[in-house]
Amino acid sequence: MSEIILTIEGIDPVELFGEKNSRLNILKKAYPDLVITSRGNSLKLSGHKQETQRAKGNVETMVKMLREKHELTDQIVEDMLEGESPMTNRLPSKASGNTIVHGRNGRPIKAKTKNQKLLVNTSDSNDIVFAIGPAGTGKTYTAVALAVKALKNRLVRKIILTRPAVEAGESLGFLPGDLKDKVDPYLRPLYDALDDMLPAEKLKKFMGERVIEVAPLAFMRGRTLDNAFIILDEAQNCTSAQIKMFLTRLGPNAKCIITGDPSQIDLPRNQKSGLFRALDILQDVNGIGRVFLGAEDVVRHRLVKEIIIRYQRANEHPIIKDKKQEEE
Repeated sequence: MSEIILTIEGIDPVELFGEKNSRLNILKKAYPDLVITSRGNSLKLSGHKQETQRAKGNVETMVKMLREKHELTDQIVEDMLEGESPMTNRLPSKASGNTIVHGRNGRPIKAKTKNQKLLVNTSDSNDIVFAIGPAGTGKTYTAVALAVKALKNRLVRKIILTRPAVEAGESLGFLPGDLKDKVDPYLRPLYDALDDMLPAEKLKKFMGERVIEVAPLAFMRGRTLDNAFIILDEAQNCTSAQIKMFLTRLGPNAKCIITGDPSQIDLPRNQKSGLFRALDILQDVNGIGRVFLGAEDVVRHRLVKEIIIRYQRANEHPIIKDKKQEEE
């Protein structure tokens, strides 16, 4: 057995533990085998040594957040505790201005390159953003992080992630299972990003309640997407009619990021990608932003950057350029 007494200095216990000890009760619920008692500015933790050390780390994280961020809510505490048990003690300081959101285990999800940061800033000031670039540049991952941030900050009520289910050398009809089983492989990158950013139980709950929805683009037809953060991924595989259909689904208080890689078009030869036409038609519309990522933004294996550069040099699939962004 172990006993730890923490003295909370310079912080009002009510701010730390919440009105009627709401946040203290959340902590107690997370550690049912511990005896946790507070008196004034002291907190006593009694129980197994490993558990008391973990709870101590959580309390110290809560204190640090109040001191550095001047904010602590019941939801923040729940998110921290659900992220991992035990909760890690890592908490970014104010200096980490590139952090978009805190993912599982308290890990900061950051914009790592110049153009990823530009994508974050462009999304802040525009309701629709086109993020164009080759594989590995973090455009989808950054977009999902922005959507999760908006949901956590209650700027939107739901997240909708969608992709066109276009075959890339293999036929959907030959994949095993029902329609969901056939389509899910195309949506896997979106699930993977969500897995990084939300605790498993919370993600399962959000998807069960349709707070987070991952669906093929065809399922968007006829809907009005309101109070939502919507991501259309792999838009280079959309026809012009599909992109128009998608964009006209947006309702009030909706934000949207459209990602695409012009070098990976899997449409049949008799169909043209609607991404290029949309970029051309909408380029001067106020409220629609464009960000172009390149080999310098690759965050995968070091060889991916070199592979992209070599293919671009070969002019097999020239990447669209934005004159304004090139000048910057």
